[in-house]
Amino acid sequence: MKYRYTRKIADLAGDVDLESLMSKLSELMLASGFDNPWDPQSDDDRMMQALHDAILEALLSGDVNQVEGLEDLSAEELQELIAKLVERLSEQGYVSVTGPPGKQRLDGPGGGTGQGQGQARFEVTDKALDFLGYRALRDLLGSMGRSSAGRHDTRALATGIEAGGPPRPYEFGDTLNLDASATVLHAIARRATAAKAPAVSARASAGQAIDLEYDDLMITQGDYQSSCATVLLLDCSHSMVLYGEDRFTPAKRVAMALSHLIRHQYPGDTLNAVLFHDSAEEVPIKQLGRVKVGPYYTNTREGLRLARRILDRQRKDMRQIIMITDGKPSAITRPDGRIYRNAFGLDPLVLRETFAEVAACRRAGIMINTFMLARDYDLVAFVRRVARISHGKAYFTTPFTLGKYVLMDYLTNKTRTIH
Repeated sequence: MKYRYTRKIADLAGDVDLESLMSKLSELMLASGFDNPWDPQSDDDRMMQALHDAILEALLSGDVNQVEGLEDLSAEELQELIAKLVERLSEQGYVSVTGPPGKQRLDGPGGGTGQGQGQARFEVTDKALDFLGYRALRDLLGSMGRSSAGRHDTRALATGIEAGGPPRPYEFGDTLNLDASATVLHAIARRATAAKAPAVSARASAGQAIDLEYDDLMITQGDYQSSCATVLLLDCSHSMVLYGEDRFTPAKRVAMALSHLIRHQYPGDTLNAVLFHDSAEEVPIKQLGRVKVGPYYTNTREGLRLARRILDRQRKDMRQIIMITDGKPSAITRPDGRIYRNAFGLDPLVLRETFAEVAACRRAGIMINTFMLARDYDLVAFVRRVARISHGKAYFTTPFTLGKYVLMDYLTNKTRTIH
């Protein structure tokens, strides 16, 4: 009887699609401190109890693939099934479980006995974050009616690999993509013109070697495809998880989807991530899924300044900043390193310094596209002025439509700006 019971649970655990389960666990994996906005750095969402509850909810809600016989399981059997699923997730490299042996298991379907719960934890792996980025990209592109993404095509012609225009004479510095037919025909025409007998020369050339000269070289023209350097500027101030809405987790999901798109579809492009709050710092893209909201104020000027320094090192056809924010600038960094803060209204000093940095980005040839997650009148006016100064675009969106707007802007931006 014991053998049959163990086999039954193992079979049920094997029937669960781990990819579907991971998609349902994405909110837990990418948690940004929304459940505890007064202490967003709390690690309660990394306790094994949180993972246990999330798996249980996914199973009982039926959002994962249908598991036959799930409703017939007892509380103990359900607990064993969840333990097997956690073991499978760990074996497949989606999570890493830490804690003393024998104390990682929780007792009871909806909780534990309390023994060892504070020590049993899990960590999200790089493989899990990469998978969640892929799923986010697929879902976002699917919502736009796109099955795949191509290159950044423009209306300019260059000597690319794919022919897209008429051949032209070779010029020094061009890629040597010779058009063999056009080159030979040009040589025959030159020889016929020199001999003053086109028909005879053409027939004679059929059985003779053709002398090619430098001026005979003709090359193919392809559609010019531009390269792009992008800095994703994310507002991680405290307001991103306040007021009853988690705005930072959708922003992280969009960043991960954009990173996956660039790495697999546009390998010539670059993407960097900068977080701004009281100050600003660059974070590796692979660590973006693990970050949470930071201090309380919004130092937009410092974030733009750091992004501009990063883009100044890039030699790309396009350089742009994608800024995702939900609040007004409320802090700046003084020349002596001290931070000036004012959370009450739009401070004229903060606005002046922020607009000065926006103008510096424009002079450096950097476009700023702003995605605003709030609709307050003063904030809308601020974002529109940023777009006007930087010759960029302003989008007023929600956490639910943010990804669609960001990806559509990235996929179509070069076609609209390079002629």
